[in-house]
Amino acid sequence: MPPNGHALLSASSSDRWLHCPPSARLCETYEDKGSNYAAEGTDAHALCEYKLRKALGMEAVDPTENLTWFNQEMDDCASGYAAFIMELLAEARETCADPVVLIEQRVDFSRWVEQGFGTSDAILITDGTMHVVDYKHGLGVLVSAEDNPQMKCYALGALELFDAIYDIDTVAMTIYQPRRQNISTSQISKEELYRWADEVLKPTADLAFAGDGNFLCGEWCGFCKAKNECRARADANLELARYDFKLPPLLTDEDIEDIRRSCRRDHLRPGRHQRSRSRVDWSRRCTCSGRRHLAGDGGG
Repeated sequence: MPPNGHALLSASSSDRWLHCPPSARLCETYEDKGSNYAAEGTDAHALCEYKLRKALGMEAVDPTENLTWFNQEMDDCASGYAAFIMELLAEARETCADPVVLIEQRVDFSRWVEQGFGTSDAILITDGTMHVVDYKHGLGVLVSAEDNPQMKCYALGALELFDAIYDIDTVAMTIYQPRRQNISTSQISKEELYRWADEVLKPTADLAFAGDGNFLCGEWCGFCKAKNECRARADANLELARYDFKLPPLLTDEDIEDIRRSCRRDHLRPGRHQRSRSRVDWSRRCTCSGRRHLAGDGGG
């Protein structure tokens, strides 16, 4: 495990390094400065854990007085999260005599990703189905559970722990994002998840860990530490800008009218009659061409 306690190929950054494998080693050279948003999220997770443990009748210490970012909204979000897990548990008990709930469970998916580990907010195991739930306190980006690589990595780590103990056929992955009124759930069969891990996750993780592969820019660059100095991203942005500023091959009606006005001003301005005849002739041709164009005569 890296000395700072953060995995090089973390589940939370997997969307980035799966698309852009070399970014993992590139970001490794940057200091992890953190942010207020991350600190707020950490406080919210601590409160969620406390609320859920209390709801389950487990011993828990109220962390509120030590939370820098605590407010009423955070308290309401954490209460809603605990209530959501309890609803899942109630539904599970209708078909399963002894469902299992794990809170802030460390999971290890290093079978596919070198040094791959993380912490799942909540795991609920019932007959045939394992639920993996992740709390998102962020407000800026709407997070979907559909084809979410972070959730898949957590699910793989959970299967490593429990697949040999419980009869699990399906994994249900849920994002609980209360500040965006977003509860997103995606289901995948265990076989399909293992196939993705073997065919997509492991080969790409091997490239990323070695610092190999191709740079690729996209929406996953948003949280990349190297984004402001990344040459590949700069080249991609310049290419986009080239298309933004590229003029169309044909003049528009507005372009022709602007040329006519410019020609007219130059022709009527005092002293301009002394200019060469070629300039005046060109102006007349512009004006006549503009008139023909506006009249619908394409000139051929």
